[in-house]
Amino acid sequence: MDFEQLYNTYYMQVYSFVLALSRNRDISEEITQKTFFRAITAGKKYAGNSSELTWLCAIAKNLFTDELRLQKKTCVAETEEKASGISVESAVMNEDSAFQIHQVLHNLEEPYKEVFQLRVFGELSFQKIGKLFGKTENWARVTYHRARLKIQERMEEL
Repeated sequence: MDFEQLYNTYYMQVYSFVLALSRNRDISEEITQKTFFRAITAGKKYAGNSSELTWLCAIAKNLFTDELRLQKKTCVAETEEKASGISVESAVMNEDSAFQIHQVLHNLEEPYKEVFQLRVFGELSFQKIGKLFGKTENWARVTYHRARLKIQERMEEL
């Protein structure tokens, strides 16, 4: 299978399909790129039972569904954070609580400590954090979320 030809032939069709699903150009571009990456890395699994375009659109639809789930989880976490009245990120900006957060961070176990610091202070994306640890982007998101919860719990104790 010639992946360059596959990409050149179907890129716009897959992109249009994802754009129709998401109605967001940035998400569509990202999912389309991930679709072709997955197709290249899983090329040997293509059985040829359907057309290449159908296969690519199925991959894109699955990636889009994964993205929706991830956004839903992120929204739930943000809603919980707002309901608790404590935003760790905004608390860092508050000088009074910054020292307390640094104390809590100092005593936080790894990898939570480093993932939180890379995300908040280093402003790295979850994808880059996952890459640093040799893990997935989802692992970085989960670890960051758990670190944030641990920090919130310890801040409430103080």
